[in-house]
Amino acid sequence: MTTSGPSLRSRPVRYGLAGHAPAPVTTEVDGVALVFEGGGMRGTYTAALVQVMLEAGLAFPWVGGISAGSTNTVNMVSRDLWRTREAFVGLPADPEAGGWSSFARGQGYFNSEHIYQHTSLPDERIPFDWPAFAASTSTVRIGAFRCDTGEEVYWGLEDMAQLTDLTARCQASSSMPLLMPVVHIDGVPYLDGALGPTGGFATDAALADGYERMLVVSTRPAGYRKPPERRAAAYRHLFRRMPAVAQGIIERPDSYNRTVERLEEEQRAGRVYLYRPERMPIENGELRYDRVSGAYEAGLVQARRELPRILEFLGL
Repeated sequence: MTTSGPSLRSRPVRYGLAGHAPAPVTTEVDGVALVFEGGGMRGTYTAALVQVMLEAGLAFPWVGGISAGSTNTVNMVSRDLWRTREAFVGLPADPEAGGWSSFARGQGYFNSEHIYQHTSLPDERIPFDWPAFAASTSTVRIGAFRCDTGEEVYWGLEDMAQLTDLTARCQASSSMPLLMPVVHIDGVPYLDGALGPTGGFATDAALADGYERMLVVSTRPAGYRKPPERRAAAYRHLFRRMPAVAQGIIERPDSYNRTVERLEEEQRAGRVYLYRPERMPIENGELRYDRVSGAYEAGLVQARRELPRILEFLGL
């Protein structure tokens, strides 16, 4: 697959399940992969960038994400402006979305079964435009960690015949260890894809598909590095029946930091645009509406200001 530079063509697209916004002319950019980092509710801030890119009509040939980045991935591909915001900002208003009472009931701090399996149908809280998603010509990659073997697995449209196939995979990708239950797909146990070799970036999948140029959307500010994991023995005990999970947790700081350093090198070389929050006003478990909505609005300010630099990187 060539990565020599962008070429442009325009076509009409469906824009949202119920026509929540008019469709701009779509500008498709060849040769650049769009990669979304996870981070729980920190994805609210970067969802605002999805809105701004959709408003600008941008479409990418490759879109991939891990954990909360999977939500931004599927909303970008389905091109639904309303759902892009509501999938994050609407969560605090959903009494079944999560919290410590949900955790105490064994449903997880985020009730992933509810969020992913019972909100996306046409008559549910945040309906997903499956026909638009399934008709996309973009390569899609959703990453999750296979608990029994320690492998990172990436699913694409070819693995999804219907909406429930997609929502189960996004649920698996986003299920944080300890805080959320293991998700089984075809009898195989999965957890958050951030336990994999990149520490939470689907950049390895983009490279495997032939993309060297990437727009990588992080949920951490510049300069952030993960501290070493100091509870290794506790994790090995808690996950003694799934030692690969314990190892993934223990190795994640090194994996994450190594990936960020590589991305910074690629950014200096001009092959990567690394979009990072100027500040991150919320943590990954935030469920207070004022803080979540405030993070989205702050993300809009940065995204709109930074869009010209993104377009320059894309050659537009």
